[in-house]
Amino acid sequence: MKRRLIFLFLLIIYSSALFSQVESSSSYLGQKPPGAIPELFAPGIICTGFNERDITISPDGKEIYYGLLTGKHITIMLTKLVNGKWTEPEIAPFASDENYFHLEPCISSDGNHIYFLSTRPPKDKEPKPRWTYQNIWSSNRNSDGTWSEPNLDTLLNKSNTQFYPSVTKDGTMYFTGNDPQTKKPIILKARLKNGQYQPAEKLPEIINQEGTSPYNAFISPDESFLLACIDGRNNEINPGFANYYVFFRDNEDNWSEGISFGAEINMKGSTATSASISPDGKYLFFAAQKVSKENEELSKTKTLSKMKEFMNSPQNGNYDIYWVDAKIIDELKPTKNK
Repeated sequence: MKRRLIFLFLLIIYSSALFSQVESSSSYLGQKPPGAIPELFAPGIICTGFNERDITISPDGKEIYYGLLTGKHITIMLTKLVNGKWTEPEIAPFASDENYFHLEPCISSDGNHIYFLSTRPPKDKEPKPRWTYQNIWSSNRNSDGTWSEPNLDTLLNKSNTQFYPSVTKDGTMYFTGNDPQTKKPIILKARLKNGQYQPAEKLPEIINQEGTSPYNAFISPDESFLLACIDGRNNEINPGFANYYVFFRDNEDNWSEGISFGAEINMKGSTATSASISPDGKYLFFAAQKVSKENEELSKTKTLSKMKEFMNSPQNGNYDIYWVDAKIIDELKPTKNK
């Protein structure tokens, strides 16, 4: 136990030092880049034992937004590089109203807009509890770099069940909605024309396959591939759970069959929830549930101090954010799409 407490103490000291000492040349919070095997992203800083997911990074790499779920908060956190130092994560300004939930941020390729899920009531609607409203809101970058008050695109949000926005370089938005007939989640896209989103269209059946539930899809900036969580599809790697798949798109707007990631990403016993690509295209981020061997042993103890250690450690069964070299996506691409 003494050795474990010393480790946690050193982790806290390291985390505090990082926010005060990381130089501006350091990207990704000064973390060592991963290789072909996924690694926890910023343990003790981003991954802390809470549920963390839904990461998006500004084009210049100086702002990192991610989702955080605790007993009290369901919100979006922000850490940014200021005067050569990373700030301690705090609730993003557009997610500061604690009367509502905020999750699933996605920043535009030019860094001037950020889209996210919010349970705020639409205009002229009464507030309702928990997840009654699930709409896509946005904030615009002000001239001083701050964010505007959240606003709702009413053309996009028609049934109060739209979430997990993801945008391409030209502003086309991919998101999850509910099928009017089956009431199951489907992936849709809406083109941006003259600054307004056009009526959404359902993606082809190869993605919205009958009998499955696709959700929380991330579209690459050039629209060449789609990462999606798929439930209801047989998967020998992680059976019985929703898993991460990639779909490739060719120049004729044809999509490939969904290809499952391997066991390193579709971790056994973990339900897929969110994936994204870093703005430089180098890294794949995803959220997963895992209990480390060390925490497995720790969970067997009955003392309060051990319970606290378990809950305040990454890989305790809650969602953590992992990252891995994005080359793993190219390796899955069918030959005809390369």
